[in-house]
Amino acid sequence: MTLTQRPGPEHPAPMSHPIKPAPTPVGLSIVVPVYRGAATVGRLVEALSALRPEGGLEIILVNDGSPDNSSEVCRMLARTASVPLTYIEHARNFGEHNAVMTGLRHARGAYVITMDDDLQNPPEEVVRLYDHARTGDWDVVYTRYAEKKHAPWRNLGSRFANWVADLLLDKPKGLYLSSFRCMSALVVREVTKYRGPYPYVDGLIMQVTQRLDSIEVRHLARSEGRSNYTLKRLVRLWLNLATNFSVLPLRMAIVAGVAMGLFGLLGALAVMIEALMGVTPSGWASTMTVLLLLSGVQFLILGVLGEYVGRAFLSANGKPQGVVREVIGPGAASSPQPAPQRLLLAAEAGQ
Repeated sequence: MTLTQRPGPEHPAPMSHPIKPAPTPVGLSIVVPVYRGAATVGRLVEALSALRPEGGLEIILVNDGSPDNSSEVCRMLARTASVPLTYIEHARNFGEHNAVMTGLRHARGAYVITMDDDLQNPPEEVVRLYDHARTGDWDVVYTRYAEKKHAPWRNLGSRFANWVADLLLDKPKGLYLSSFRCMSALVVREVTKYRGPYPYVDGLIMQVTQRLDSIEVRHLARSEGRSNYTLKRLVRLWLNLATNFSVLPLRMAIVAGVAMGLFGLLGALAVMIEALMGVTPSGWASTMTVLLLLSGVQFLILGVLGEYVGRAFLSANGKPQGVVREVIGPGAASSPQPAPQRLLLAAEAGQ
């Protein structure tokens, strides 16, 4: 016979305690992916270094295989910056979101802000964004712009991407997804668990939390060069959004198949009625039109399926999200160690 001990004066019931976040070395980490940013990243670091956010700040620069001399500029900044600065170099170009994911893994702050290297996001807005997230206890705070200083086609592409995100992601309607955002350490920890080769940071955020807010900030014109986002890069970003975080395209393919089946049934009924009435059914032109329409829909469905299968294959085949060649600065201590080194350390610890 087994006796069950009930809570009493001698055996009080266990109390549940809220999970306390681990202490962080700094209050704010700023992650900046660098690509063709040699002319602007120095001015950005200088402006960020002058900020005095609560708890201090660190800067993380991720050189995403930039073809210019961004590497030399960032290395010099790592030596001369007046605030803690970590420089990370990718072995090749992997894409903005992949570079952001690498930077997030080296961030040590209680909050992390991601921003571009082109000075279109005013550095003085950083503290306001950080304070809004910190004092309001928001998990993520996005920025929105009264007027964007991008080219018209780029603004159109951004609006299209946000419209697609409204359809595919579980996000509040009307929330503008900007690359200038502030995330809590909780969100960063969960987002960086994703190891697939096709990250979409905002999609990962929506899977983690719905405690979201936004503030309006200024958006400046580019001071140097032109946007690194081409139409090809935007299409690739939309594909990451559409195929990595939703099965809606597959469901749309099903709907298209059902719709074409219904059209085919109606067409067959029309032909049968014409034949019964003694009228010669329409010939080659209508047949070819229907054939081409059906073939187009079938190839579209096959393309959607192929995109899903291809991405699953590349993920299973170990395509890397990013390959880090070198880490310089304080963030190097938090860099994931290679497997052989981890095994060696574990063996030494067991001796």
